[in-house]
This record gives sequence, structure tokens and C-alpha cells, in this order.
Amino acid sequence: MSSRASQRPRCFRCNLPAHLCLCAEIPRVETRTRFLLLQHVMEIAKKSNTGRVAALALANSKVITHGAPSGSYDLELLAEPGTWLLFPDGPTAPPDAPAPRQLVVLDASWSQARRMTQRLPALRMLPRLVLPPPEAGLLRLREPSHPAGMSTLDAVARAVAALEGPEVAVPLARLAALRVQRIAECGTLS
Repeated sequence: MSSRASQRPRCFRCNLPAHLCLCAEIPRVETRTRFLLLQHVMEIAKKSNTGRVAALALANSKVITHGAPSGSYDLELLAEPGTWLLFPDGPTAPPDAPAPRQLVVLDASWSQARRMTQRLPALRMLPRLVLPPPEAGLLRLREPSHPAGMSTLDAVARAVAALEGPEVAVPLARLAALRVQRIAECGTLS
């Protein structure tokens, strides 16, 4: 990569290169469900990070960082009544369980997310919202390493559709598709 490309200024909010900035397109999505994005420390600086964009769009969300050497966060947030984990496999909540009041979303690569669930007992105890694998034709920047894998923004949009209704999720799905389209048109995240 040329040093010129690597020094392109980035938007401080969406973290994309300034010429790809999505900030003007980020909708404000109101949900009953609170979204707690547990972001792996390695995701923070990635230009490909969609958790940041999801949090900017969701009015009822909070981002906490996992794995920072000096950082700690309140694990009690994970123990709040009505908290579920969005995860592609594992024990699901009973069909008659009330909808979650808070949904924990792991913003990480598949291997990081799997390790987070192994290392944080509070996550292993949560009922899980398991989404069906994405349909063919979903716009992506790369192939996922897990059959049910998708970007954090895509996963949040699909979770919002499942919990709040498809019409509430439309702006998030549009934003995810626009992000992929802009990046694909430029052919780079630099």
C-alpha cells in the first residue's frame, strides 16, 4: 500500500476514509430494545468496523470495549434482567420467553467473538437470539469465516427486524448496503 493511501484522512465518527464518509446517511433508529455492543479492542481502529456505525444509528445503544489492557467495564450490565446475547449458535431462549430488553452484540471477528463467549461466564449464561443464516445476495465486502457470519451492522439490522419489526430495520439495512456499495465502488478501505 502506498504511504499516500494509508495517510488519507478518516472521518472521526464513522472511521471510514473521508471520501467514503457515511455520517450524512446515518439514520436515527429508535428501538424498545437496548443494544449493548461489546466491542473487541482490536475492532476499534479498523476501517471495516461496522459496530461503530450501528451504534451511531441506534438511539438506544451503548458501546463498551473488551480486551483493553487497562480498561475494565461493569460486568453487571451483562447481568441486567432481560439481557440476551446475539450469537449464531448455542442455547436459544425458550419460544415463550419474553422479548429481550437488552441485546448484547459482540463486535468482533468470529474467532474473537467465540473467545469472548468462552472467557466471559456472564455471556455463556445469557439466552441467545440466533438469526438464520443470511440469504444469498446479501451485499458483503468479504466472505465470512462462519456460515452464519455477517457484519455487525447486518446482524444488528436483522436483530432489529426480528425484535422490533422489519419496517424499523429498513434504515439499518439500507445503511449496510450503502456502506458496502461505496467501499466496493472505490475498491479500497484505505
